[in-house]
Amino acid sequence: MKKVVIFGAGQIGRGFLGEICAAEGYSLVFVDVVPELVHRLNQEKSYPLWILGEKKEEKEITNLRAILLSEKESVVQELLEVSLVFTAVGADNLTLLGPVLAEGISKKARRQPDSFLNIVICENLLDAGQFLNQIIQKNLPAFAHNYLKNNVGLVETVVSRMVAPLTEEKKKIHPLLVTVEPYNILPVSRPSFKGEIPSLKSFYLVEKILPYEELKLFGHNLTHAAAAYLGWRKNLTFIWEAMEDEQIRSTVSRVRKEAGQALAEEHHFPGEEMENYFTDLFHRFQNRLLGDTVVRVGRDPLRKLGPGERIVGAIKLCLKHGIFPEAICLVAAACLCYNEKSDSQAVKLQSQLHDQGIEYVLSQHCQLPSGPVRERIKIAYEVYKNESRNSERY
Repeated sequence: MKKVVIFGAGQIGRGFLGEICAAEGYSLVFVDVVPELVHRLNQEKSYPLWILGEKKEEKEITNLRAILLSEKESVVQELLEVSLVFTAVGADNLTLLGPVLAEGISKKARRQPDSFLNIVICENLLDAGQFLNQIIQKNLPAFAHNYLKNNVGLVETVVSRMVAPLTEEKKKIHPLLVTVEPYNILPVSRPSFKGEIPSLKSFYLVEKILPYEELKLFGHNLTHAAAAYLGWRKNLTFIWEAMEDEQIRSTVSRVRKEAGQALAEEHHFPGEEMENYFTDLFHRFQNRLLGDTVVRVGRDPLRKLGPGERIVGAIKLCLKHGIFPEAICLVAAACLCYNEKSDSQAVKLQSQLHDQGIEYVLSQHCQLPSGPVRERIKIAYEVYKNESRNSERY
């Protein structure tokens, strides 16, 4: 039977990768760092997956095992028996995989010199292939470097499936449950594969992955954040509520138009492809069963205001192509006003604004140059802040 190794048994590992691989008849081997999760997966030998679309579809993912990352010999043995690996551990944790991947690759190089290994990197990280390559090389003996270069595919991809948060009650009843939306398309970089490309129906093979990474960041992530921050201002709980608010939806649609035009200019996306993408995306945001919250989507506003991130990065892309990002400036202002007390980064952002002022945040943190954009954000920020003073959330 075909077998695949999936590093990371979290929501993406189980809620997306496990499902698309199981559907193609693969036996699943999860590798994780959480002993309780590994033990429960081995005990149950399955986990429930609920797909929440127009209605709820319940699946049971079976034919699986789990191993702790610290059980290095066992993990390496699994790597010797597969040609396909996925990572879904979080970008900050990729370095943990270096030693075990390097040992698996070096043993394949010595014992199976004609074999191929494709590692599909499902992390929110630009240039993820180059990053993982450097991590592996640091731990790889010299004799295996040619095998790494010629026989190991480090395949970048863009994960867009949304995973719904679980209530504490559901976690107690179904500790392994993952709830997801139906969307299951996974763009992957065709040129990065080595040997035969695995036949997975969810793979969407593209010649260049960067356009799709930026489409995710400045299309999906930006409009999602817009709905969250504008929804939070109106004391809404769910993303679908924000998308049903006429004023918010109008602003998010303008954000879509500005960012979509800039992306089309930058990457030459066909107009029909862009229209279909955003129409489908907005439909997904309105998914009531998913129960996605504005607090989950809006969390960590400091990071989301970073110079290359979804809001400021999209502003800069618009300016590059002569588009004034009026609506995106409103999103930036709403993000600056995000004062969710349960979010430590939101609290930190408000402290920075209080202690050092908005000019400091826009120039130093966001790295936005002085000019009309900064002025527009400041004006909207003052309006939103004055409105928020009368709100229990500020």
